[in-house]
Amino acid sequence: MRFTGAMQAGALAAAFSLVSFAAHAESLRSALASAYTNNPNIMSALLDVKSTAEGIALAKSGKLPSIGVSGSAGFDWTAGGPSGSSISESYRLGASYNQTLFDNFKTDAQIEQARALTELSKYSLRNAEQNVLLSVVQAYFAVIRDTQLVQLRADNMAFFEAQVGSAEDRLRLGEGTKIDVSQARARQAQAVASYKAAIASLQTSQASFERWVGRKPKNLSGDFSFGRLLPASIDSAIQSAETRHPALLSARAAIRVAQAGSDAANSAFGPTLNLIGSLCAVGCFGDASVGGMSGSVNLSLSIPIYAGGALGASIRRANIEQIKSEVDALAARDQIRESVISSWSSLQNATSQIESAQSAVESGQLVVDGTIQERDVGQKTTLDVLNAQAELTTAREGLITARASKMIAAFALLAASGRLSAEDLTLDVTVHSADGYIAKVEDVWQELRALDD
Repeated sequence: MRFTGAMQAGALAAAFSLVSFAAHAESLRSALASAYTNNPNIMSALLDVKSTAEGIALAKSGKLPSIGVSGSAGFDWTAGGPSGSSISESYRLGASYNQTLFDNFKTDAQIEQARALTELSKYSLRNAEQNVLLSVVQAYFAVIRDTQLVQLRADNMAFFEAQVGSAEDRLRLGEGTKIDVSQARARQAQAVASYKAAIASLQTSQASFERWVGRKPKNLSGDFSFGRLLPASIDSAIQSAETRHPALLSARAAIRVAQAGSDAANSAFGPTLNLIGSLCAVGCFGDASVGGMSGSVNLSLSIPIYAGGALGASIRRANIEQIKSEVDALAARDQIRESVISSWSSLQNATSQIESAQSAVESGQLVVDGTIQERDVGQKTTLDVLNAQAELTTAREGLITARASKMIAAFALLAASGRLSAEDLTLDVTVHSADGYIAKVEDVWQELRALDD
C-alpha cells in the first residue's frame, strides 16, 4: 500500500495551512471581535433587551392619562312620507380624558416588574456574549489542534511508507521477512485511516469556526496574552463568579420579577379610582348650527368582592413563582460554583498533561532513533520500530491536544468567573448596550414630543 496522489495533495494542503503569513493571519482577538460584532446570537439578545424594555413604557402608561379627540359627520335624507322630503347634516367634535388615580399600587408593582424583566434581559445579553465568545475560542483552538493533527498524521503516513519500502528492500536482500513487510503495511493502513479521520475532524472544526466567526479560518495563531484576567486561586474565581456571572445575576433579577408579580397580584384586591372626563365642542345639541359646548367630569370607584376564585388563584400562583425563583437562584449558584471548580481543575490538568507529553515526546524521539539504528544492525525488529513510532505519535498527539485544552480551559475559567466579555478582553469593538434605549422608553412623554417634531 503506497501513498496515493490525493493523499499527498491533502497532506501538503494541511502543511501549508500551518504556515503563518503575517499579512493574512487571523488572531484570536480579531476572531473574537468579528464574532462579537456580527454573531446573530448576540444581536438577538440585544433586540430582546430592547423589546423587553418597552414593557416599562407600557407599565408606566397605567398611571398616566389617556387623552383622545373624536369627531363625526353625518348626512341624512328622506323622500316622501308624511313629512315630505328632507335633508339634514350633523357634525360632532369632542375630547375625552381617562386616568387611574389610585389602583392600590398595582401599577407601581407592574412598573417594578417591567424594570426587573429588563434587567434580567440585560444579564441574558451578557450571558449570550459569554457563550458566543467561549464557542469562538473552542472552535478556534479546535481548528489549530486538528490542523496540527492532520500534519502530524501526514508525517506519520510518510514514516510508515518509508518503513514499508525499507522492509521490502530488506526482504529482497534476504535480511528481512514477509512478516516485517506485512506488519509495516498494516501500520501504514492504520496511519492512512487516522489521517482521513483527522481530515474529517478538521472540516468539522472549520465549519464550527465559520458558524461563530462568520468567515473561514485562515492562518490561525494560538498566542494570547491574558494579563491579569485569570483568577489567581479557585477561591477568587468563585468570589468573582458570585458577583459577576450573568447567569447568577439573571437569577437574582428573576427573584425581583417574581416579587413584583406577587405584589401586583395582591394589589388586585384593593379599590380602583378613575377620573373620567369628556368635552363636546361642536354639535353638542344635535344641530351643528347651534353653538355651545358641554362636558362632564366623573369619579369612578370600583372594589372587587368576588371574581370566581381568579383573584385568590393569581395570588397563590404568584407566591409559588416567587418561591420558585429563589430555588432557581440557589440552583444557578451551585451550577456556577461547579463550573468554576471544573474549569479550574481542567486548567490544572491540562498544564500537567503538557509537561508530561513534552517529556514523552522527547524520550520517544530518542527511542525511535535508537530503535531504527538497532534494527539496521540486526538487534531490533521492524515491529520494534513500528511500536516505537506509534508511541511517539501518541505522545505528540497528546501534546497537541493538551495545549489546545489548556487554552480552552483558561477561557472556560474566565467564563465561569463571569469575566469573559468584550470589555474584559479589551476587544477593539463597540460594546453592545441597550442603556440608551432603556432611558428612552423611561421617558413616557416622548410620544407628545414626537408630535411636535
